[in-house]
Amino acid sequence: MTRVVSYAVRVEFGDCDPAGIVWFPNFFRWIDAASRHFFIACGVPPWAETTQTLGVIGTPLVDTHAKFVKTATYGDALQIDTSIAEWRGKSFVQRYRVLRGDDLLMACEEVRIFAGRRDDGSLFAHAIPPSIRALCE
Repeated sequence: MTRVVSYAVRVEFGDCDPAGIVWFPNFFRWIDAASRHFFIACGVPPWAETTQTLGVIGTPLVDTHAKFVKTATYGDALQIDTSIAEWRGKSFVQRYRVLRGDDLLMACEEVRIFAGRRDDGSLFAHAIPPSIRALCE
């Protein structure tokens, strides 16, 4: 069974455009926060610690696909359900469902990597750390 972690968001006035609906980039900001919250809930240490122990500085996004189904507005209580849909060699697919009650507002899948930093400052994709995968399954 796939682990699902929920992250709560309250839509604020400033999250909305002049029409009173959530400006779409805010959904991506919230699912990025839900991504990190997923790892915290699974017991993965903060990135500052994994940088020292595993050489993993974080999980940058390399691809995203989203479908917006319904709008949200000021005062709405949203729930973002996050799971890992697929583990790959050096990347993984994280799945999000943004809900208001039982209503699906947005569905999104992102491909992310566990990134490390070379001595020259450039980033590279680590093989999926077995310790992190074990915590998240």
